[in-house]
Amino acid sequence: MQKDYLPEKIEQQAQKDWDDLGLYHVNTDHIENPYYCLCMFPYTSGELHMGHVRNYAIGDAISRYKMMQGYDVLQPMGWDSFGLPAENAAIKSKSHPAKWTYKNMDVMRSQFKQLGLAYDWRREFATCQPDYYRWQQWLFIQMVKKGLAYRKSSVVNWDPIDQTVLANEQVINGCGWRSGAPVERKKIAQWFLKITDYSEKLLDGLDTLDQWPSQVKIMQKNWIGKSTGSTIYFHTTDTNTLIETFTTRIDTLYGATFLALSPDHPLLSTLKESNPALAAFIISCQTTTTQEADIATMEKRGFDTGLFVTHPLTKKKLPVWVANYILMDYGTGAVMCVPAHDERDLAFAKQYSLPVIQSIDESGEHPRLINSDEMNGLTPEEARVAITKKLEKDGLAKFVTTYRLRDWGVSRQRYWGVPIPIIYCDHCGVVTEREENLPVKLPESIDYEYGKAMLKECDDFYHVRCPECGSAATRETDTFDTFFDSSWYYHYFIAQDDDKMIAKNNDAWLPVNNYVGGIEHAILHLLYARFVQMVLKDIGVSSHSEPFKSLLSQGMVLKDGAKMSKSKGNVVQPLALIKKYGADTVRLFILFASPPEQTLEWSDGGIDGAHRFIRKLWNYAYENQSAFKHAAEFSLEGLNESAKKALISTHQELEIIHRDIEKNHFNTVVSGAMKIFKYLTSLDYVPGTEAVQCHIYRILIRILAPITPHVCYALWQECGFGDNICHAPWPASDPNIINIQSTIQYVVQINGKTKGTISAGLHEDKDAIIAQISNHSNLSKFMQKDIKKVILVPKKLINIVF
Repeated sequence: MQKDYLPEKIEQQAQKDWDDLGLYHVNTDHIENPYYCLCMFPYTSGELHMGHVRNYAIGDAISRYKMMQGYDVLQPMGWDSFGLPAENAAIKSKSHPAKWTYKNMDVMRSQFKQLGLAYDWRREFATCQPDYYRWQQWLFIQMVKKGLAYRKSSVVNWDPIDQTVLANEQVINGCGWRSGAPVERKKIAQWFLKITDYSEKLLDGLDTLDQWPSQVKIMQKNWIGKSTGSTIYFHTTDTNTLIETFTTRIDTLYGATFLALSPDHPLLSTLKESNPALAAFIISCQTTTTQEADIATMEKRGFDTGLFVTHPLTKKKLPVWVANYILMDYGTGAVMCVPAHDERDLAFAKQYSLPVIQSIDESGEHPRLINSDEMNGLTPEEARVAITKKLEKDGLAKFVTTYRLRDWGVSRQRYWGVPIPIIYCDHCGVVTEREENLPVKLPESIDYEYGKAMLKECDDFYHVRCPECGSAATRETDTFDTFFDSSWYYHYFIAQDDDKMIAKNNDAWLPVNNYVGGIEHAILHLLYARFVQMVLKDIGVSSHSEPFKSLLSQGMVLKDGAKMSKSKGNVVQPLALIKKYGADTVRLFILFASPPEQTLEWSDGGIDGAHRFIRKLWNYAYENQSAFKHAAEFSLEGLNESAKKALISTHQELEIIHRDIEKNHFNTVVSGAMKIFKYLTSLDYVPGTEAVQCHIYRILIRILAPITPHVCYALWQECGFGDNICHAPWPASDPNIINIQSTIQYVVQINGKTKGTISAGLHEDKDAIIAQISNHSNLSKFMQKDIKKVILVPKKLINIVF
């Protein structure tokens, strides 16, 4: 065994051995004891940062721990490789998105391997590969057939820099999430997936996900946004047009003083043609944010359309306004405004001197209706039923359940993405590509001209024959949103089948046992993946309703109080740290510094401390290697007090460590390992204690093997414990060792105040301990006749309350 800890040499040798052995290759046809651990695969952005390292170190530690428990662990890795960043990089570097993407894949793969992650690299794929996206196109065609995919013109968020549609979730403070450009509202035709058909299933499914963080489930529940309320129909006074509104507070209807329309409401399309001022106002609203948090605080602006509607109860005339805080995406795009009982409506009413009528008296213990004619005195709950039923008779209202969730727009007006398998024929209309012609390949050999509409200009791609009638036709030139690419990728890692989307035994490995990724994906990726999995079940290609059994949402890595990112210039590059300290040190620090769910503040001093601990671990083995190799089994009889104490403490700590690693609390697993090392180094050496040292050290490096795999692999061999620690079982605490201790020292408290200590037998119960206190020379004087309560903290403290 070499004297010095040389991480580069140790890690290169370990990784070579693992590759030669095919240690992480798993046969997915063997389904005796499967465990699927998956980290969200990365975008091919190039250099890894410490946020990546944290995510993948967590997943790897879980995988290695499960291997030591005897599971057949599947842990794969691939690439989320389509999307805007590649195109933007190509524009900047005057290259091709494919070239940029594949180059970055090579760079990132090399970095992953240097971290020693236990991936089955035979399963690697990228979403930009036709063999993969062929099945995504096939799935889309099935969704078209089932009415779950459709095309329509709608007002969208348009990024003028990236020249593409953005989902509402991709608009931050009114700007594109990648470009930072102010987003415009634009009406174009695009493709949608009917996720709204699954609103109730998505809600109900959350109740089955008992191993998901409650925070993520709440976020999804709120995003789906189920509301039970009423639809109310208002008649315009001049044209008798119906304006449909939805409200959860029909009890406040008597307080409605005006209607507000979204700038995108269809009623305005004809009005603005004869009203230039209205048209100008609508244009000025096209950069309005779609984020509700922003809308709540933004300046409320409006325009009086000159229209009036009839109040369905009072028959009064109410003015109709256009308001910048009303979104077409939610509800009907028309709102009955009750300024006395809504903050946004009140701000708007004050801005434009509109009436405010209070219809609910909330001053008493129980709110009651006021200024509401025959409904006065009713509670809001009673009024919601009474008012809706009254209007329902005249066809002016009805009870409805609505959802905040809107259909998923999957069209993106860019080149670097999965082609949508749709063909437009003058004779047949909109038709899907024939399944036998899939994949519809993206032409990668195209001369990329820095952001132009390249697919329409590529004649071989754009001009085709209609698969129905054979006439000249054209292809769809929009490509899929990359969130569609990543909505089903976990299937493809298990096994690939040339004849069907999902291989025969895939369902035996699903749902994914442990899925690891950032909280920022709670809405977009996770909700979409759940929806697609439900569709896969409904079309008969999978038997599962949910894709991920357990979810671990790790916190961000911060530096100087801000999230690490290239744009902020605060990225810590892991490769430089690996070169200086070794991958094990980087992994140890990132897992020890914070619980996985919490944010982690980077500390240069912290990584120095992690490196010192590994060196101490190595030095101890070097100094005791001979004793380890020749140590016999120890006997519990005849151990000195120092050995007993070290053994008992180790196995007690091992119980805690096992509990914590089951919860993925690797930070406390590491601190527990450090305690065990302290017990080991404080052990008084006498002849015969070598066996105890060996026993504790074997436990210690098995505990650390999932976290610092390279050095533990080397130490296991150098100390003569075996060929491969990866095949060693996870250590279990031994109750026989824990129970060596015959007596326990108890702190004795009387009415919460400490009065002394007493020695009690390890297995003595509460009554026996009280009896000892009553007979104790110094403690008996505190004992009285009537004991009200006894609080016993096992092996620590007893508090007697009189």
